Amino acid sequence: MSTKNHLLTILEQQKGQTISGQELADRMSVSRTSIWKAVSSLRKEGYLIEATTNKGYCLPVESDLLSSEAIRPLLAAELKNQPFYLFKAIESTNQKAKKIALEFPSKPGVVLSEEQLKGKGRLGRFFYSPAKTGIYMSLILKPNLTTTDATLVTTAAAVAVCLTIEKLTDKKPKIKWVNDIYLDDHKIAGILTEAVTNFENGTIDTIILGIGLNFRTPIEGFPVELESIAGSLLSEHTGNLTRNEFIAELITQFYQIYQTIGKRDFLKDYKERCFVFGKIIHFKQGKQEFDAIPIDIDQQGGLIVRMQDGQHQTLSYGEITIQRPFH
Repeated sequence: MSTKNHLLTILEQQKGQTISGQELADRMSVSRTSIWKAVSSLRKEGYLIEATTNKGYCLPVESDLLSSEAIRPLLAAELKNQPFYLFKAIESTNQKAKKIALEFPSKPGVVLSEEQLKGKGRLGRFFYSPAKTGIYMSLILKPNLTTTDATLVTTAAAVAVCLTIEKLTDKKPKIKWVNDIYLDDHKIAGILTEAVTNFENGTIDTIILGIGLNFRTPIEGFPVELESIAGSLLSEHTGNLTRNEFIAELITQFYQIYQTIGKRDFLKDYKERCFVFGKIIHFKQGKQEFDAIPIDIDQQGGLIVRMQDGQHQTLSYGEITIQRPFH
């Protein structure tokens, strides 16, 4: 570990506390000059490290730059060693994750970025991803799953996002089938799962699980076209919860579900939070359009609907529009 990363780890672990330069030098077995250089380097990266004469250095509690040094200590032992790839700005974390998966085909990992320049949503849509206010992450998964069970990853991730929010805040998020998270009638998160298939044997080599969440409301607000749709988990200055803490808890919640995903126990949590049941929805199949009423979720995460003629049909994946507002 470099001096800079070692220093950041200590400051993150003792966030809000002032530590003298000499104490840091002794703990890290380096010179005071090395500490000063490491502090200068971190400041250039955007860390607002406070320095008080004759007292030392402090990373303020409100500091919230993405940092593997802040996330890793909060993870369970079996999750600590996976690689983290952090970026200031990239086109898409899913796109980067796919490239990393090709380069390191046997390794899981976590890709994070402060900003996405071409964030991807479902059906080729753009996901608004401004700097420093959102969580844009992709998990590189090396599944031991059947092709059938692999379809459950999206629904499992939706539950993990909700459980994380419920554990760390007093808020009660809801799920719009299949992959959107809502709070107070506004979308705050979306999930995009992509599989990399081995064409020789038909198995899934890698699953890229992308999660985008509006953590805080951007200072400049949302674009006009999103104002009535998008929301955020927290207002700009609400609470001391950091993105790093949220990410660590989200990774933990997801892997707890993922380890036993084949048992499908999490589908109960999904159903309880899914707000589309009993609403009139609109969807397309090919060139035809239909209205229906959702009544259940099947064992693969598919949406069971009652058609206008009374017949039941299962939507395995797709876009639905709610025809009536929900409460």
